[in-house]
Formats: sequence, structure tokens, C-alpha cells
Amino acid sequence: MKYIIILADGCADEPIAQLGNKTPLMAAHIPHIDALCAKSRCGKLITVPSDMPPGSEIANLAVLGYDVKQVFEGRGVLEAASIGVDIKEGEMAMRCNIICVENGLIKNHSAGHITTEESRQLIKTLQDELNTDVLNFYPGVSYRHLLVLNGGNKHILCTPPHDVPGTPFRQVMIKAATKEAETTAAMLNELILKSQDILENHPVNLKRKQNGKDPGNSIWMWSPGYKPKMKTFMELYGKTGAVISAVDLLYGIGAYAGFKAIHVEGSTGLYNTNYEGKAKAAVNALKEVDVVYLHIEASDEAGHEGNAELKVKTLEYLDQRVVKYIVEETAKMNEDVAIALLPDHPTPCAIRTHTHDAVPFMIYHPGCKPDGITEYNEFSVENGSFGTLKGDEFVKALLKIQ
Repeated sequence: MKYIIILADGCADEPIAQLGNKTPLMAAHIPHIDALCAKSRCGKLITVPSDMPPGSEIANLAVLGYDVKQVFEGRGVLEAASIGVDIKEGEMAMRCNIICVENGLIKNHSAGHITTEESRQLIKTLQDELNTDVLNFYPGVSYRHLLVLNGGNKHILCTPPHDVPGTPFRQVMIKAATKEAETTAAMLNELILKSQDILENHPVNLKRKQNGKDPGNSIWMWSPGYKPKMKTFMELYGKTGAVISAVDLLYGIGAYAGFKAIHVEGSTGLYNTNYEGKAKAAVNALKEVDVVYLHIEASDEAGHEGNAELKVKTLEYLDQRVVKYIVEETAKMNEDVAIALLPDHPTPCAIRTHTHDAVPFMIYHPGCKPDGITEYNEFSVENGSFGTLKGDEFVKALLKIQ
């Protein structure tokens, strides 16, 4: 048996008046997803403990069956693994967003989805002007970058910028959780303020403003941690794997899980990503590995923008350009292929950030008796035979591990 997990990041939502009090999943025309659901068993999955932040970094680890309380060490270290930065003993890594600040408010977490080429120029300037023997900036993808601090104390309180659009940035700057972390917090806040002076009139931002785009005029650090101690997926579950995504975070998780990293040209993390290329890569990867983790970011970004119509469109693209192909092509294979589909967390358009709510999932095993649920959404799966799962129960159900 082979396995594909289609991870539709943030696709779960709440009923929206604009959509006739339906969720985007309910409003979208997704016949191929619904047809797969009709052949599957369904349920809900709690991906984030109530006392941990509902971020993709925790939720995707949970989907893969990791004990997040044991292994989670921040988003930064995972993304460091993705871009080949080795975090050493005594170093702390943090996600470093390029964001847009306007009139003292966080306008958005992504500098208007700044391009990788543009943001790398900004990060290079910051590295040239701000790096010291204790801190370094490393470029990532689009607005997502990395800061490594030698001797940093991770016991600081950080606010993810996607949680607070429209908030005065000074109200949500970094705070020390312990007296020992005060120096780290002060240093990071100073970097944020210095970055604003450096980036405001950077040529990249002057050009963006001339073209009516949001400037990337500030950095924002969050999710600190040290190098995690994680077993590979093979060590835990006896299966090889591959990950396909558009974001460093997922490749970082894959690196620690021992998964092969497959990069597809044209993957953007947005509604205009290369859906067909990712679907084909997922099916092809089954020739080499047991489990393929196909991560598609677009619905999450639409949720962060509060754009319900765009979120519906991303789900219809997922249905027509990914799920249809995967179902048809895996049916032709000599070996049976199980298919799971779920988000990592909800990203409701109304609040434009993640929640802790359990997510809807389906698992199709060839030959297994289905639940008889003919539509996939947040409410229909409540009648599924799996009920509500947590911890490693989802991945064990997928792999049929008792």
C-alpha cells in the first residue's frame, strides 16, 4: 500500500454571510473531492493542543503523528533545516517575516506577498548592515526568512504577524517571559526598529510603492527555538516519505522526518501555484517512497486575506487540478494507494488567522466500506466513523497501525 496526504492548508472555515451562511468548503463546487469523500471514512482531527499556538508548524507535525509537546522547538529551526542552515548548540533560530507597516499599524504579514527576488535583496541589505558576531539573517521564500541568534534565550513572548493585522506594531512587540530573556527581547525589538529605518526607502520598496504595492518596510521575528530532537518517520512508523510544498516550513519538517524534498517549478504558495505540477509530482513520487505529503498553501493565504471568494476559488482549483488527477492516476497503479485529505488548522476569513478547532478529514482505503458521507465539509464529517481523533491517531488510521 502507498499513501498520499493532501494537506489543504487552512481550508476549514466558519459559515460566512457573504456565502449564504456556508463555509467556503460548502460553497465551493468540488465534485471530485465529494466523490472521494463518498468512498472514504471521515472524522475530525485535533491538530493543536489547547495550550499551544495554532500554527502550521505545530499542526503539520501533529498530522504526521509527532508528539508536538516533545518535539516542537519553534518554526525557525524547522525552516532552517529546509534551507540548509545547521543550528548549532547555543544558537536560537526564529522566523523572520518581511511585513508591511503603515501609519504605525501592521498592514499585513507578507508585505503584499512580496516576491522572493525582492525580499532577498532586502534581507541582503539587512545582513550587510545589521549582522554581528552573534546574529545572522538568512533568505528564504517570499516574505518568509530566518534569523539565527547565538546565545539567544527562547523564553520570549512573540506575536505572529498574521494574527494581528491592523494592530499598532508597538503593542505587540517582543516581551521577555523570564528575567534572563530580557536582553534577547530588547535586542530583537531594536532590530525591528532599525530595520524600519533601513528598509523604508530601499530601492525595492520605492519601486513597489511606485507600482501601488505594499512595501516590505519592517522585519518581524517570532517562533523562537533550539534544534529539536526528532525521530524520522521511518523510525516511528516504518515508512519512507517525500514532501511537496511551496514553503520552507514544510521542507524543514520533512528534513527532520527524513522525507525527500521535491520542489516543483511554479509553486508559489498562493492561488496561482502550479497545481498540476504538484499533483503530477505527487503521483510520480509514489514510485520511490511509501508516503507523499502534498502541501498546498493557497486556501490559508486566502483566509489570512479575509477573502472568502478567493478561498472558494482555491478549493475549486484543488478539486479540479489536484484531486481529480491524483484519484484518476492512482487508480491506474499496480499497487493500491490510500488517499487522505485534510487541512492542518482552520483559517477563518472572518478573523484572518488560525484557530484551535478540530479539522475535517477523510481517508480513502481501496476496498474499505465508506461512511456514506457524500459531501466533504466541516459539518458533514461529524457523522463519520472515525469520530474525533487526536495525537498520532490520524496517521495510525491512515497507515492502519493498531
